[in-house]
Amino acid sequence: MRARLQVPAASIRLRIMACVIAAIAVMGACLIVTVKLNQQSMERIGSSYRTNAELTEISTHLADTERALEAYMEYRTFESIDSYYHFLSLCESALDRLHESPSTDSLLQKEYIVRHLTGSFFAHSLNAVTAQRANDSWRSEDCYRRSLSCYALLQSEIEELSMMLMRRNAAAYAQNQEIFKRLTRESILFTFIFFSLVLLLLYLSVTMITRPLSDISSVALRVANMDFDIPLFNNQAQDEIGNICRAFDRMIVSIREYIDKIWEKAAKENELKERELEMRELYSGAQLRALQNQINPHFLFNTLNTGAQLAMMEGADRTCYFIEQVADFFRYNIQQKGQAATIDEELALIDNFIYIMKVRFGERLEFIKDVPEGPHPQRLPRMTLQPLVEDCLKHGLSGAKGKVTLSLEQDTYFSYIRVSDNGTGFPPELRSCILGGDSSTAPQDGGIHLAEAAASSAGAASPSAVPARPAAASASASSAGTGSEGGTGTGLQNVISRLRLYFHSTDVFDILDNADGGTTFLIRIPNNV
Repeated sequence: MRARLQVPAASIRLRIMACVIAAIAVMGACLIVTVKLNQQSMERIGSSYRTNAELTEISTHLADTERALEAYMEYRTFESIDSYYHFLSLCESALDRLHESPSTDSLLQKEYIVRHLTGSFFAHSLNAVTAQRANDSWRSEDCYRRSLSCYALLQSEIEELSMMLMRRNAAAYAQNQEIFKRLTRESILFTFIFFSLVLLLLYLSVTMITRPLSDISSVALRVANMDFDIPLFNNQAQDEIGNICRAFDRMIVSIREYIDKIWEKAAKENELKERELEMRELYSGAQLRALQNQINPHFLFNTLNTGAQLAMMEGADRTCYFIEQVADFFRYNIQQKGQAATIDEELALIDNFIYIMKVRFGERLEFIKDVPEGPHPQRLPRMTLQPLVEDCLKHGLSGAKGKVTLSLEQDTYFSYIRVSDNGTGFPPELRSCILGGDSSTAPQDGGIHLAEAAASSAGAASPSAVPARPAAASASASSAGTGSEGGTGTGLQNVISRLRLYFHSTDVFDILDNADGGTTFLIRIPNNV
C-alpha cells in the first residue's frame, strides 16, 4: 500500500526536475551562444592583419631566395643551390595568394605588380643559375645584375603594398572593434533574455503546479457553503492532484443529479407536450398552404386556357394569342419544379412577359434586347430576371416613354446580365438598404403584377400612369409597412436573397446609376457553376 501511494507523488517530483533541467538547458544555450559570439569576434579581429602577415611571409621567402642565389653565384656550393630551389618553391606557393590580373582597384593592381615583378625576378635568377652552371660568366653576371635590380624594385613595391594593406587593415580593425563591442552588447542582452526566460519558465511551472491546489481549496469552501453550482475541474492528470480533482467532479455531479433529477424530468415532459402541439399546428398550416398554392395556380392556368379556346372559337386570334402568352407565363411557374433555370429559359420567359406588357402599354414601351446568339447553359434561380424587368417597366414608364434594356455579356469567368431603365433613378438610401440585406426596411412591392396587366390590356384604351420609384424620403414610410400600391410579385429583396444563397456570394448583384439617368441592375453569374 505504501508503494502505491509513492507512485503518484513521483509525478510532481518529475515535473519539478523537468523544470530544473529545462532551466539548465536554457542557461547552457545562453552560454553556448555567448561563447560563439566571442569566438566570432576574435576571429574577425584576428583576420584584420592576416594579409600583412602573408605579405611579410612572401617578403621573407624572397629575401631567403636572394641570399641563396647570392651564395651560389659566389661559392657555387650544393647547399646554396639546394636552398635556392627550396625558397623558390616556397615563394611560388605564397604568390598564389596575390591577384593575378590587372585591376582598377589600387590594392589589387599593386598585388598584380608585385606578382609580375616576382616572376621577372625568378626568370632572371634562373637564367643566372643556368649560365653559372654552364660557366658562362658574362651572361651569368648580366642576369644576376638584372635579378638584383628586379629584387630591389620588388622590395620597394612590397613595402608600398604593405603600407596599403596596413591602412586598409587598420580601418578594418577599427570596424571590427565596433563589431566586437556590438557583439559584446548583444551577448549581454542575450544573457539577460535567457535568464529572464529561465525565471519565466520557473514561474510558469510553479504556477501550473500550485494553481490546481488553490482551485481545489476554493471549491471545497464553496461546497462547504452548500453551493453546488460550480464548474467541474475536468483534470486528466495522472497524479495526486488529478485524482483529487476527479473525486471532486464525481461528488459534485452526483449531488447535482440527485437534486435536479425530478425537475429535469418534469421540464422534459412539458417541453415534449409543447413541441407536439406546435408541430401539429405547423403541419396543419403547411398542409393548408400547400393545397392553396396548388389549387390557385392550376385554377388560374386552366381558366386562361379556357379563355384562349373561347377566343379562338370566336375568331379573336389576337386575344387568343395574348391569353396563350399569359398561360405560358404561368405554365413556367407551375411546371418548373426545381429551384434553378438556365439563362435561355429565363430569357424566353422575358420575351413572353414583354409581349404581354407591349399589349398593355403599346408605343410607350421600348424594349431593347442585346443577347449574343448561342446557348447559354449557365443556371440561376428561376424567376430572377422577370421581377427585375418588371421593376424597370414600372419605374421607367414614369415619363412619357419608357425604355428598358436587357443585355448579356460573357468573359472567361463570368456572365454579366444588365437590366436598365430610363426612369428617375434609385435613391442612395434605398439602394444601401436593399443591398445591405435589411429586409425590414426594403420595400416588398414587386412592381406590376400580371392580373392588373391582363385587365388593363382587355379594356383600357390608355394605360394609367405608373408611379415613379420612391424617393429617399419615402424609404422610411416603406420600412413602416406602407409599401407601394399593393404589388404581389417577387420583390428586389427576394431576388437578391435568392441569388446570394444560390451562388454563396454577396457581390453577385448590384444596383448602378446610369450616366444619362435611370437605373441598371447587374447580375454576375460565375460560368463554372
